[in-house]
Amino acid sequence: MRPENRQGGQESGTDKQKKRSFIEEARRAQIIQAAIETISEEGYANSSLARIAKHAGISKGVISYHFAGKEELLYEVVVQVYTKVAEAVAPAVTAQPDPVRALRAYITTAAGYMRGHRTELLALSSIFLGSRDTEGEPRYGVAGNEDLYRNLEEIFRWGQEEGAFRGFDRRVMAVTFQASIDAMFGYWVFYPEHDLEEHARELADLFEHAVRAPG
Repeated sequence: MRPENRQGGQESGTDKQKKRSFIEEARRAQIIQAAIETISEEGYANSSLARIAKHAGISKGVISYHFAGKEELLYEVVVQVYTKVAEAVAPAVTAQPDPVRALRAYITTAAGYMRGHRTELLALSSIFLGSRDTEGEPRYGVAGNEDLYRNLEEIFRWGQEEGAFRGFDRRVMAVTFQASIDAMFGYWVFYPEHDLEEHARELADLFEHAVRAPG
């Protein structure tokens, strides 16, 4: 017997499409997770679609059905990891009552999230180091941080308008701030015994002193 919709008839075309979309999204998520795990273990250069497929327990053709190629798949890996970090950090930042605590929450929440997601961080590091465009230039770099810089500039603007932060170039501070966070994670990737949370607290102290208005 075929499944029925809520009107009592056969399943509609729209219902079928929704079901297909759900199944396809689940498969894409499975492939992305397999790519993250494979790259973190094998490195960018050794993580072929065939190896990712083997890790996922599927055929290479299944990956090709959902993604045009390795670079498209890896782009989705980067997007997914950054999206999940943002989903963890943004609520913690916006919940703060003042810009100083918001800035500190940005650093400490990101560190707390990554503590439980080192595999994703390893995969990102490998992709950033290995992926190149058609001209041989790094595919991911400073240009990809634009949204991060703008979000940080808004925190700095908030602090300056309230008089909590001294006057400074918000873009310069945003670039410096994000570079420090990236360096923190980069160091922890290679030295996992390093105290990530303490590093984050020290970094938060450093930037709090750097941006606070005198007095």
